[in-house]
Amino acid sequence: MNKIISAIRKPNLSFWQIWNMNVGFFGIQFSFGLQQTAINPIFSFLGADHAELPLLNLAGPVTGLIIQPIIGAISDKTWLPKWGGRRKPFFLIGAILGSLCLLAFPYSSELWFAVGLLWILDVGNNTAMEPYRAFVGDKLNDDQITFGYQMQSLFVGAGITIANFSLFLFQDWFGAPAEEGAALCSSATETISSIPTWVYYSFFLGAFSSIATVLWSVWKTPEIPPTDEDLAELKREKAESTFASRLFEPIIEIAGAIGKMPTMLKKLAAVYFFQWYALFVYWQFITPMLRSSMYGLSQEDNTRFEGIMEACRSGGVIGTGDTAFAQNFQQVSEQALAQTGLMNGTYNFVTMIVALALVPFAKKYGSRNVYVISLVLTGVAMLSMPYIKNEYALLVPMILFGIGWAAMMGIPYSMVSKVIPEEKRGVYMGIVNMMIVIPMLIQTVTFGPIIKNLLNDNAVNAILFGGVFFIIAALLALRLKKSYSSDKIYIPE
Repeated sequence: MNKIISAIRKPNLSFWQIWNMNVGFFGIQFSFGLQQTAINPIFSFLGADHAELPLLNLAGPVTGLIIQPIIGAISDKTWLPKWGGRRKPFFLIGAILGSLCLLAFPYSSELWFAVGLLWILDVGNNTAMEPYRAFVGDKLNDDQITFGYQMQSLFVGAGITIANFSLFLFQDWFGAPAEEGAALCSSATETISSIPTWVYYSFFLGAFSSIATVLWSVWKTPEIPPTDEDLAELKREKAESTFASRLFEPIIEIAGAIGKMPTMLKKLAAVYFFQWYALFVYWQFITPMLRSSMYGLSQEDNTRFEGIMEACRSGGVIGTGDTAFAQNFQQVSEQALAQTGLMNGTYNFVTMIVALALVPFAKKYGSRNVYVISLVLTGVAMLSMPYIKNEYALLVPMILFGIGWAAMMGIPYSMVSKVIPEEKRGVYMGIVNMMIVIPMLIQTVTFGPIIKNLLNDNAVNAILFGGVFFIIAALLALRLKKSYSSDKIYIPE
């Protein structure tokens, strides 16, 4: 027996109403932009080898896997009018937690402290992320859903763009030349100067942006209140359930939803495996790739630098030649980080520009086709990056990457929104996030051995590997239907 769920009729919203609804995504994505670009170089500054980077990023996929679907399921059955409604209390709490972590992050003096802060930061960001995805779906009707998610994609691009450009500009404005920098070994602390001071400013700007923009959306956008019948049902379920059942109910609900998952989501999961595995490779290894492909630093140079750092920490005497080498290595590493900021800022600026322009293309040529092309463009971009030696010529593949990122951050969500039941939106958006973080989780535990044993411990080979995975994702995306209708959704009981 099937139950037919008719799509809820919602009024059209104005451009500025949809704009205000999505402004908070700017701050959340500013935080993610810093994670994508600055966190792994910070780990390197604090002594991590690049083969260790995948495992050090375990926080993202683990917290996403646990936090987002559970928060989504809980928010589906929440109504707190004094705190904003169904979704807003969660992404407000997440933004506050994320802002506090961003304020603390630059003060990390040890690798373990920075890794711990990343775990807390990811908990905050994931608490905010999933309810925000569901929030947009809650508010918009089928005619505006693609526009709404592409507007969200615009703010994804804007937030990450400003985060990355801030890193590039602050390094240019405030980065100290090697001859003006303090000696690597401080006589007072016998430790090495690790995180550049100019990095602090980007994190402080991110902390402000995260909370300020979310507060704007919370203030300007009311949630759609549940009907009297829905409220009565929520109260009845709460009264009849025990604390233990309420604790495990989201997990049971998630498992049940996975069992009834539409075929489209199953096909999308295969695409997402290769897509998000490749993206995680890119974010982790683009700066190490630049150190090698553009600035000529080898793995042997990195090993020598780490040896000098370790000797400095243990109070050893560092010769003039080693000191000059280490200072130059540090300066070049900072330049590579700034170049990464310029490149990532460029692709996200392109995302911001083309996000809304993709809407008519998706309507005319089909969401599936636009999505497939976006994956191909991103793959071509990654395959070409290691062979380009000029810092500005490297911005050309980032244009392709930005077009791909714009489609990836909007079109799949609009396709998903059209095949999932309205009252399960939070749960299914959480499941979609599981489809993102599981590939990331697999990447964090598998790619360290892969790069060390199969890719010659070479960051250039890692980026090429990611490009191949994007092409595979594009081929799998051809299995998706060209378009999806949501006039009626059939859910098997």
